[in-house]
Amino acid sequence: MDYKVNAGGCLRGQITVPGDKSISHRVVMLGAIAEGVTEADGLLEGADVLATIAAFRSMGVRIDGPRQGHLRIEGVGLHGLRAPADTIDCGNSGTAMRLLTGLLAGQSFDSTLTGDDSLRRRPMGRVLTPLAQMGAEIHAQDGRAPLHIHGRPLRGIHYDLPVASAQVKSAVLLAGLYATGDTCVREPAPTRDHSERMLQGFGQSLRVDGAQRCLSPGAHLRGQSLRVPGDISSAAFFLLGASIAAKSDLLLEGVGINPTRTGIVEILTRMGARIDLLRLREVGGEPVADLRVRHAPLRGIDIPARLVPLAIDEFPAIFIAAAAADGVTRIRGAEELRVKESDRIAVMAAGLRSLGIVVEELADGAIIHGGALGAGEVDSHGDHRIAMAFAMAGLIARGPIHIRDCANVATSFPNFPELARAAGLDLEVQSS
Repeated sequence: MDYKVNAGGCLRGQITVPGDKSISHRVVMLGAIAEGVTEADGLLEGADVLATIAAFRSMGVRIDGPRQGHLRIEGVGLHGLRAPADTIDCGNSGTAMRLLTGLLAGQSFDSTLTGDDSLRRRPMGRVLTPLAQMGAEIHAQDGRAPLHIHGRPLRGIHYDLPVASAQVKSAVLLAGLYATGDTCVREPAPTRDHSERMLQGFGQSLRVDGAQRCLSPGAHLRGQSLRVPGDISSAAFFLLGASIAAKSDLLLEGVGINPTRTGIVEILTRMGARIDLLRLREVGGEPVADLRVRHAPLRGIDIPARLVPLAIDEFPAIFIAAAAADGVTRIRGAEELRVKESDRIAVMAAGLRSLGIVVEELADGAIIHGGALGAGEVDSHGDHRIAMAFAMAGLIARGPIHIRDCANVATSFPNFPELARAAGLDLEVQSS
């Protein structure tokens, strides 16, 4: 599947983005190992979350839905999962694979995790290393999937993350539910804290001491009723589009503004964007707001290193904002982008160059010179966030942009084309 975006237009009106993907994964996982029923509304029905649902169904958990964002999970308790009859396919989801690896390492049965071609190329060593220290037995080929997990008793550890990663932190904490003794994780910079918030919401005590999170096993997780807020990573593309396209004025309803996820808002605001947070409230333990964004001229900046982990999934949008800005934008300390669904530094740099933008690629980021975007063809390399970022670039391009290999947009934002067109983007979906 390809996209063709015709140049011009603006984004106006009022839209609701899909439920938060990170939170949706965790709802399914914790609901499955809790005691009692968990019911969730606003759940993302993208392919990534559906893969996580299928994984727990294969381990004996009854899950009804999702239907229009509603999901009902009959939890089996911490020790109620059953051995899956077959290999668990995580599709394109790194979150599913990394978190499941931690959760399954301490089970009483063996399991195998695999994924699509893209996921099997992604390194899993940063998860395997701390789990091995906990006593896990996991076999992989050069640190990559398929992962053969031999469930066994685990022991708690104190682990200092070498690189800020919410997925690694979460995998270790989930493994800690099945370990003897305390499990503590210290992170070098703040990362999204959905796992910590949700563990506490389900009844697991968690001690937070600065950058360290400590978990003591033995708690009984209890089923919950909750609502999943809108995904700020999905909202990011509309924040970008409305910022760069003249005459834009767009309201995004019910978006999660967890402080570990709002790097995109702060970065765009530093660049000159006009983003207002309205009707601040709390939903299911997560802060939520309506975001109003209007067109404003952007300027190049040096992105502060502390904001990088708070916007790590939104950097494809930030690359486009930098290309549209007046002046030079410097991104450093973002080497994590090289091991996402694609090498996002290399793929974004190549795509921007094909549209006439001057980009200097760095090992841990890029230097982007703002300029006029021309017409052209971009290969997203199957990376959903890159496809959506370049789609929004069409608002200010001098001609059509053809974006190749966009099918994986369905993993995180299945109705992106329809919602983008409703807001004003001239986007066509084409067969490859």
